[in-house]
Amino acid sequence: MNEIYRDRMFYRFALYGFLKNLKFYEPFIILYFLSIGLSYAMIGVLISIRMMSTTVLELPTGIYADSFGRKRSMVMSFLSYIMSFALFFIFRDFYIFAMAMILYALGDAFRTGTHKAMIMEYLQINSMQGKKVEYYGHTRAASQFGSAVNSLIAAAIVFHTGNYAIIFLIAIIPYGIDILNVGTYPAELDGMHNRNRTGMGKQMRGTLKAFAGMLRNRNALRGMANSSLFDGSFEVSKNYLQPILKSFAISLPVMLFLTGKERTAVVVGITYFFIYLLTSLASKNSYKLIKRTGNLSLAINATLAGGILITSMTGIFLLAMERTGINFIIMVLISLFIALYLLKNVRRPMNVSYISNRISSETMASGLSIESLMKTLVAAILAPLIGYTADLYGVGIALVVLGVMMAALYPVASVRQVA
Repeated sequence: MNEIYRDRMFYRFALYGFLKNLKFYEPFIILYFLSIGLSYAMIGVLISIRMMSTTVLELPTGIYADSFGRKRSMVMSFLSYIMSFALFFIFRDFYIFAMAMILYALGDAFRTGTHKAMIMEYLQINSMQGKKVEYYGHTRAASQFGSAVNSLIAAAIVFHTGNYAIIFLIAIIPYGIDILNVGTYPAELDGMHNRNRTGMGKQMRGTLKAFAGMLRNRNALRGMANSSLFDGSFEVSKNYLQPILKSFAISLPVMLFLTGKERTAVVVGITYFFIYLLTSLASKNSYKLIKRTGNLSLAINATLAGGILITSMTGIFLLAMERTGINFIIMVLISLFIALYLLKNVRRPMNVSYISNRISSETMASGLSIESLMKTLVAAILAPLIGYTADLYGVGIALVVLGVMMAALYPVASVRQVA
């Protein structure tokens, strides 16, 4: 990798992503919800609450970050996450979980777009705009490596304690460390160095004016729609991997001396570890796909189409397994889910580059927050619908329905083909 990437701030950006992705609960959260008696529909409602809350909070928190400081916004994000984790650890109640999801959404809203805006600000200050895909791809690779490490640690915790809830408590530790990391970023990344500091109201009006201009940019909006369609659908579909892995673990004719939960912990931990090692490589090498296609827009459209195809195939193969009982199909299903994870992480640096090239640095956090808002809105609408369909007709039919819906929206989400 070129030396330009490995300056001090590169490592701090990478550390942020590594610590942020130590979500020890993530590989097991659906299994946790199922273990305490929640149905797929109820889980879908919880996901929808989180997504809808994020949708409502996304824009004001993005404007807040652009107007009053991105570092402050990031610190508030991690504090919200920590309060959410505490509720998940202490309680076992659907309504308390709903409150925890709202706090989690507040953390997401303060964070999404804001840290990417800080990276883009840093690249602009250092005249490195032409390296957006490579630079962000490499910092995101550190995040995915964090997820890989996270999977092994989470599996070890569940294996030794047999307790899904405790992983929420332990997740507070890396998030506390990340508060210190992002809270001490250089002041110039706060996005405030070109602002008139004479009044908060004036700052807000200036941000809103620039933001309104961004909303009239059709190319930027289509880029956001493209990103949100894939990412929002991915947020819904990825949840069904955990029950598949549990079924796979229980059906294995090995490790019979372990309990079902211990076998599940081993299989889930190892699978997610390798998934995130692969997604780390995918993020790092995202720019190579652009070079191969010769066109950023073409690469973005092609990977969206690939995501639609894989989601539909996952549903078809799962339906076949549900109807025939042929267990070897489960390996195909796991492979398809891995392909979705890889596509997600190949696409992310490309999406961020495409959108950031079409909005001003002054409203970068707001613009990237709008993209995240659209993603969460898509997921909020789809999660309970797909969850309810899964309860009624099975997960296979639910994923086929999701693939069909994505295909129907592709024409309005494809970005303009520009060199």
